[in-house]
Amino acid sequence: MREELRVAAYAVCVRDGRMLLARWVARDGVKRWTLPGGGMDHGEDPYDTVIREAEEETGYAVEPVALLGVDSTRQTHPRRFGADVDFYGLGIVYEARVTGGELRHETGGSTDMAAWHPLDEVPALNRVGLVDVGLALWRSRPATGRVTGVPEHPQGAV
Repeated sequence: MREELRVAAYAVCVRDGRMLLARWVARDGVKRWTLPGGGMDHGEDPYDTVIREAEEETGYAVEPVALLGVDSTRQTHPRRFGADVDFYGLGIVYEARVTGGELRHETGGSTDMAAWHPLDEVPALNRVGLVDVGLALWRSRPATGRVTGVPEHPQGAV
């Protein structure tokens, strides 16, 4: 089985009781809310990744203000021609604040919409598990950078 590693950086942006999320469009067309962020380019610092990805997906310039933690997920995915891949995703999660720009939707990328959501409404959204991880890290700020008790997120992209 082929192995695949994806390292990504994500932003938890909370302002005035609302959380900034981007709507991820899966390969099968299913749409779920996720944290703004995404995959690192080869040689790119994760700090720079989260800035670049947040701007691409939301239109906002962000400044990472704290490293909240790290999340990982391991899944087996079917690929073309019947082969499976052993996927391992590592997500670096930052708290970030908006410093400029204007809210807009990404075009031609992996997300199709960005929006602010009241914190108390986030649990009712169709979302990837990474949202719950990010929110738990933001709320608890564990010294280890790891939260426990958050359900696995097999349908989400790390």
